[in-house]
Amino acid sequence: MSEAASAQVTRALIGASEFDRDTALTPRAPGVYDIDLSAGWTIINAVNGGYLLAVLGRALADALPHSDPFTISAHYLTASQPGPAVVRTETVRTGRTLSTGQASLFQRDEEGRETERIRVLASYGDLDSLPDDVRTTAEPPAIPPMERCLGPDDGPAPVDGSSAIADRLMLKLDPSTLGWALGQPSGKGEMRAWFGLADGRDPDPFALLLAVDALPPTAFELGLSGWVPTVELTAHIRSRPAPGPLRVAITTRNLAGGFLEEDAEVWDSRDRLVAQSRQLARVRLA
Repeated sequence: MSEAASAQVTRALIGASEFDRDTALTPRAPGVYDIDLSAGWTIINAVNGGYLLAVLGRALADALPHSDPFTISAHYLTASQPGPAVVRTETVRTGRTLSTGQASLFQRDEEGRETERIRVLASYGDLDSLPDDVRTTAEPPAIPPMERCLGPDDGPAPVDGSSAIADRLMLKLDPSTLGWALGQPSGKGEMRAWFGLADGRDPDPFALLLAVDALPPTAFELGLSGWVPTVELTAHIRSRPAPGPLRVAITTRNLAGGFLEEDAEVWDSRDRLVAQSRQLARVRLA
């Protein structure tokens, strides 16, 4: 990247949201990007999967002829750490309404060997060109008003398992899904919350990729504790979200063999279902 182009990127990021700055990539060559993964988006010591999805989503938006993610499937191969990383993209197919590409994020291990951390396959299009007809039986989640919900700052001490990412989010959890924080998990495998970015940045499709994997794990309400690493996550972006806070509802119906699924719905301030996802995650049973 030339010095002039680098300076242009720097100017564009001055005054930008923390999320935009921390997901910004520097082009190295066609389809190849450098990034310094921020420690501000970690859970314990690992970088959050939704933040990583947004990073790769931005790389593909730059590499493909279409700019909006419609569907993106990610396999998390090894835990990502804060620090330098490189993203390599490949265009698989381009069409009039959809283009498909894949991307991988790599970091150096302790021996200096390049290690693939995450690989995604995604299709992109133009969300603004979609028809506005809606035929659905889905309903927005029943979450109490934001002033009656609770966030990390509402407790006497940081919630067990919280970390740096909590400072970057506006997260207000439905009290009925907070039994785990009081040592009384409901056993229902549900998590619901109001969601936004702490600096007030309005949501966009890339913030939706963060939102589907930013709440505490449903495993907590099942009475389990500890890290719940994502194995695979597929997100569908259904519409460009309206300004204002989002509502996120996540459910788990089945835990077997040390793995569970999490189904997420994200609703915007106009009561529209703007994103959905399903992920498979590993849990520690003992």
